[in-house]
Formats: sequence, C-alpha cells, structure tokens
Amino acid sequence: MRFLLVTVFVDMLGLGLIVPIVPALMTAVTADPATAVVWSGVLGSTYGMLQFALSPLLGRLSDRYGRRPVLLVSLTCLGVDWLAHASASGPWTLLLFHAVAGACAGTNTVVNAYVADVTEPAERARAYGRIGAAFGLGFVAGPILGGLLGAVDVRLPFLAAAALCFANAAYGWLILPESRPGDRTTPLTLRAANPVTAIIAVLRRPVLGRLTCARLCADVARMIHQSVWSFFLAVQFAWTTAHIGAVMAAGALAGALFQARAVGPIVRRLGDQRAAIAGSLIGAISPAITAVAAAPWMLYTGQAVGVVASFGGAAERSWISRGIRPGEQGTVQGALTGVGAMAEACVPVTAGVAFASLISYGSPALIFAGAAVFAAASTLLLATTPGQHPPLYQRP
Repeated sequence: MRFLLVTVFVDMLGLGLIVPIVPALMTAVTADPATAVVWSGVLGSTYGMLQFALSPLLGRLSDRYGRRPVLLVSLTCLGVDWLAHASASGPWTLLLFHAVAGACAGTNTVVNAYVADVTEPAERARAYGRIGAAFGLGFVAGPILGGLLGAVDVRLPFLAAAALCFANAAYGWLILPESRPGDRTTPLTLRAANPVTAIIAVLRRPVLGRLTCARLCADVARMIHQSVWSFFLAVQFAWTTAHIGAVMAAGALAGALFQARAVGPIVRRLGDQRAAIAGSLIGAISPAITAVAAAPWMLYTGQAVGVVASFGGAAERSWISRGIRPGEQGTVQGALTGVGAMAEACVPVTAGVAFASLISYGSPALIFAGAAVFAAASTLLLATTPGQHPPLYQRP
C-alpha cells in the first residue's frame, strides 16, 4: 500500500502539472480557442477508445502474469505521451501518441486490483479512500507547479510530467513488490480479451450489472466536468492558468484531507451500500451548483460539495470488490475500466462540441446541468441495487 500511495501521488502530480495548461497548449497548436476545445475532446475520446479496447486484456494479463509488469509498462507509455505533448507541432502527432498511451492505460485497473489483493474486505473502503487522498495530494502540488511552469513556457509542464512518469516507473522497477503471483492457467483467448465480451459477462450478473451502469453514469458526469472545466474557467471568468491551477490545488487538498481522514469512519458507520448512495446523491448537487454559478463563490461552494461526496466512490469500489474472487480481480477491474473508458471515448468530444456551441450562445455553464443529470441517474441505480449478492463474476 505504501508503494501504491507513492505511485498514485507521483502519477497524479504529473497529470496535475499539465491539466491547467491544456487550453493554452491546444490553442497554441490549433491557433483558435473553439478548435482547441474540439481537438482536446478528440484526443480524450481517442484515448478512451483505445483504453476501452484493451483494458480487459490488460486486466487479464495482470491476473496471468502479475500486477507489477502491467502497471510499470503503463507508466512508461504515459511518460512517452507527455514527451510528445512537449514537442509536437500539430494535433495529429498528439493524437497518435495519446492513442498509444490509451492502449497501455492500465494504471487504474491494476491499482484497484492491487488494493483488493493486499487488504481485507472490511478495510477496502478505507484503503480506496487513502488512494483517493494520494490522488488529491498529487493535484495539490501539480496544478500550482504546472501553472507556474506554464507561465514560463506552455510546453515546460509536459516535460516535467514526463520526467515524473519515468522516475515513477524506474522507482517501481527497483522497489515495487508483486501483490500476488500470476496464475498461468488463466486463459488468454480472443473471447476473454474481447472488451465487448468481457463487459457483457459483467453486465449479465444482476447486481454487478446495475453497479456497473451506475459507475458508467457517474463516469459520464465526471468526464463532462473534467473535459471542459479549465476551458470554462478561462471563458466564463477569464482566469489565468496560475489562477486555475491554484483553485484546482485548493480543491484537491481539501479532497485529499477529507478522504484520508473521513472515508473510513463514514463507510464503517453507513456500510458500503448506504455510503455509496449518499455520496452519489451529494455528488449530483455539485455540478448543479456549477451550472448556475454566476460568481466565483458559487464555484467554490460546488467544489466543497464535491469534496464531501468523495466518500461515495471509495464505498462503491469496496462494494464491488467484495463479490470478486482474488484470482479474477484484474479481469473484472479491467472490464470495469473498459466501461469507464466508454465514457472517456464518447464524452470528451461530445462535451467539447456542446461546450463550443454553448459559448456561441453565451451560456457555457449549462454543460454542467447535463453532468448533474447523469450523476442523479447513478444515484437512482445505486439506490435500487440489492446490497447482498453472490460472486459477481464467473470465469468464461
């Protein structure tokens, strides 16, 4: 767990470096703000499509050969992607390298499987909360540093992110222990690696199917917010990259502290199911506030509500992991990552086009109303899902 926390922190520090700079970089590459939003969406969707196609295979590989090699290859590919962002002169080069990074994007799958491998079921929500806290702390330093480096040169944060990725991968090669030996009897067939087949196998399980649909709705809401947030702040409030980075860092710090200290006690008191429902319901309020935000203080209020809602995600991941056998954690987590990748494939480009259209009508904040609708749908699905269930996945 100590290594996983360091890995997630360094990984998110690198990502946080570049998030506030993406609008400036894409505008520099495309020479037009509206085109920059659309291209940013295309890059995100391409990444998601490749992740959707290959995440079940990566999860299967982690069950067969171990978690460690899959995670380290994923980190290395991400570093190459950031180098491409630092040096590319046109959007097509970015598209190529971002697609390769999407094909190797196994970090989320493997980290979730690692946590399930090394923790007892009763402690998993707390462990996932600690992972979320490390994620948030990476975003505390990342956006601030990215905003400051971006003020010097718009490509400098990408070089820093690449260096952190390579350092993290090297650290892993030297130190990271394997959480469980691979099972060479796990079959690697086209049917098992097929993302559609893997996801159908998950959806056919009555309880896991509903939980998966709930996660998909929540991922759609999250991706809408993530895809246009920096652009929204720049367009609606004319904030600089340094200002955007500072606001994101403040929200990430609050989220990290909350998840590190509060997730365990809340989930222990409410249980996985009720905590997941409550967190999802609170999470639906956050984008609704942003949709009507007319002043910065309303944005800050929405951020605070989102921070409080963060315990729901850890509770839901714990709820899901309880019904998966140890030797199939990677396979199922890979399928779930593939479901999330569907949102990453479809939402960024759709949200980018919709946001560009809303800019022309002078109402860009309305994009967050759509996020609120999907978050509410996720809450409804969770609330109507039975709490007790048999194993959620069966080996094909």
